[in-house]
Amino acid sequence: MKKVTMFVWNHFTNDARVNRECTTLSDSGYHVDLIAINDPKNPMIESFEQITDRFKVHRVKRYPWILQAYQDHGKKFLLIVAGVQIAIIPGLFYLSFTIMAAYLMALLLGASLIKVRKLRKWFVNGAIITRMIAKGYIQNADIYHANDLNTLPQAIICSKLRFKPKPLIYDSHEVQSDRTGYNKEKIKLIESFMIKFVDQMIVENHTRAKYNEKIYGFYPKTLYNYSEKFDINTKPKINLHELAGIPKDEKILLYQGGLQEGRGLELLIKAMDDIKQGHLLFIGAGKLTEPLKKMAAESNEYHRIHFLDKVPFQELPSYTREAYVGFQVLQNICFNHYSASSNKLFEYMMAHVPVISCDFPEIKKVVCDTETGLVVDSHNCSEIAQAVNKIVENETLRETFSENTKRAKEIYNWNNEKAKLLDIYNLHAPLSSADFQIKQI
Repeated sequence: MKKVTMFVWNHFTNDARVNRECTTLSDSGYHVDLIAINDPKNPMIESFEQITDRFKVHRVKRYPWILQAYQDHGKKFLLIVAGVQIAIIPGLFYLSFTIMAAYLMALLLGASLIKVRKLRKWFVNGAIITRMIAKGYIQNADIYHANDLNTLPQAIICSKLRFKPKPLIYDSHEVQSDRTGYNKEKIKLIESFMIKFVDQMIVENHTRAKYNEKIYGFYPKTLYNYSEKFDINTKPKINLHELAGIPKDEKILLYQGGLQEGRGLELLIKAMDDIKQGHLLFIGAGKLTEPLKKMAAESNEYHRIHFLDKVPFQELPSYTREAYVGFQVLQNICFNHYSASSNKLFEYMMAHVPVISCDFPEIKKVVCDTETGLVVDSHNCSEIAQAVNKIVENETLRETFSENTKRAKEIYNWNNEKAKLLDIYNLHAPLSSADFQIKQI
């Protein structure tokens, strides 16, 4: 059986795209080992998880033991360390001043790694990368797969630093060289060097593939971020109104996903001043969680704005189906946002929920071609509010959009897209007849 080792820089609890890819490969006869990161703050997440007979998840530790001890015990840990040093340092001085000085320098470095945030981050990330490499190398897979740039170094070392190098796939979920929070020129330089070791690159859509061709000189494969196809009526029902504290006769205006910069979330809160019906609900978490909650509390419509923490992707459809309308109002603050064809757009579609979306090329094309919602200038609060009012005040229009999603999801679903992933794998690590026999059994 052909073995695949895949890397992802998260806990693998909400990564629907990676789950789809791993499941598709394992269902098709490949043995998949996914290497992710453990979350010491969440005891429900296990370091090893066997999803199926051919799909396993290995989560490496996030913190080196010294940082983990500091995270767990804080000042108590520091007091214990200080007490031990009082006993050790005089003895080292007695042996040699040089040894004592070297020991004190090591202690100073250790303290810096704990207290200086930037050094601590480098130390932690370095430890994660090292553990990922160690775990991935011993897998000795037939093919290696890096999800995004932050796992590409690990995959390069595991696949190429061998007597017999292995094929390497680079699956870039984002436009690494033009996204928020990153130094564009620095990232472009790093990525352009590392892709020389890659056998096949994958990007999310053709807009991004054309951009890649422009800056790197080649056109990568595309793999759209479509949702799994399912019948929403088979998903368990929940009382989302009760969970979120929303009156049962009120319409839910839903944003689901990361609460991050550039997703138009502040504008949704501002737009509530002009939205005549419905309650705004955020489902997700991220860096903007507390700022958004503060902003909501200061809004005149604070009683119509609600928050729920993120939920596992397996359970999310049960929440999505309860919405009256869904939002995908990315801001044009970088090419990564402008070129997106985000998963949540297709999650809304699969749950028969009309969408109010930004007018960026990939998203606009889907919404307009399928007539499953309204396209707005996502930087304009008034346009967002007008679009919401148009849908919530016109039940017939809302039902038309909802009915259209039932046809659209027959086109925009993972069942129609996953053959492209299998074609890539079968090109670089084709399954044998024995593998197919195992799959059939």
